Amino acid sequence: MWSFPTGLTHRAGLGALFVFGVLVMSPPTSAQVAGSAPRTWVPTGSMSATRLAHTATLLPSGTVLAAGAETNVGPTATAELYDPSMGRWTATSSMKTARAGHTATLLPSDKVLVVGGQSPTGFPTATAEFYDPSTGMWTATGSMATARAVHTATLLSNGRVLAAGGITSTRFATATAESYDPSTGMWTATASMATARGVHTATLLSNGMVLAAGGITSTAFPTATAELFDPSTGMWTATDSMGTARAGHTATLLPSGRVLVVGGNIASAAFPTATAELYDPSTAMWIATGSMGAARAGHTATLLPSGKVLVVGGQSSNRGSATATAELYDPSTGMWTATTSMSTARLAHTATLLRSGGVLAVGGQSSIGFATATAEFYQPPEP
Repeated sequence: MWSFPTGLTHRAGLGALFVFGVLVMSPPTSAQVAGSAPRTWVPTGSMSATRLAHTATLLPSGTVLAAGAETNVGPTATAELYDPSMGRWTATSSMKTARAGHTATLLPSDKVLVVGGQSPTGFPTATAEFYDPSTGMWTATGSMATARAVHTATLLSNGRVLAAGGITSTRFATATAESYDPSTGMWTATASMATARGVHTATLLSNGMVLAAGGITSTAFPTATAELFDPSTGMWTATDSMGTARAGHTATLLPSGRVLVVGGNIASAAFPTATAELYDPSTAMWIATGSMGAARAGHTATLLPSGKVLVVGGQSSNRGSATATAELYDPSTGMWTATTSMSTARLAHTATLLRSGGVLAVGGQSSIGFATATAEFYQPPEP
């Protein structure tokens, strides 16, 4: 079976429903959190459903759309909205297809395109649909040519969406890629990558190119290779390989135009690493930077308004449990510093930068191996 970004087998240990409770006397609003002591995680309203391997999208209204997920009883089609001003979640309409390990992309039209993911059948789906915040409804759109999960979806400068790689119905990674045209609702095949990859990263660079890096190949081992997609030609070209093969890592575009790649599993047996490296588009080279204080995979990385990167949670050791730890990367020094830990350990969760500059961490697998519905809010210290 294919695995989630954590390196844990699909639905392993998730056969029974577990109610994970957090006492929240009154969910804090963004204004309340902003007045809290710096470097503090504050519990906020819990979702109505447990979720891991879901998506969370910041809408133009400032609310956050959480959609799909692996729950404690299988993939779900449900979706809900978080209001930062109230600190509460409210249900919205469900997707047409239950899915986990999918992607969600905010389009220029303000609609959210959800693509692929693993369905309740245990196999990836090729279906796609979009959510309209103005109506709160989901509408089916054209399906991909290839069913895929734990793939990437990148909004290109021309408004199209590039879906690349992922695990297919064969249970192996694919090198295929295709692009979605919102004006027609149709997918068009592009050139395939040189390397099949899933649980990789894809980053839109400042020059409009897309950098695909790492991931699990068709041999089920992580790769260090990287390649560039040119939207003007629809072609991929190889670029410098990373210093470390990794999958289940994160990639963050920094204000400098460089890409920070962090952590991930470095072996098929799921061994997380603490290493990090930078890709410089001007030289097309990778250079090592400071390592984190903790090894992790299946974590999140969020670029803060200060220019620092907040890394949160993840799998902390070889096939180990989730961690609640968090740390900050300073691009000006290339160093990491520890920050306050979350109240709940989580991996395969989401972290969303809100308009206030705070970060909302949602769901994920907890330290006891079950999906959680809890959420908490991080207010960065003053830069």
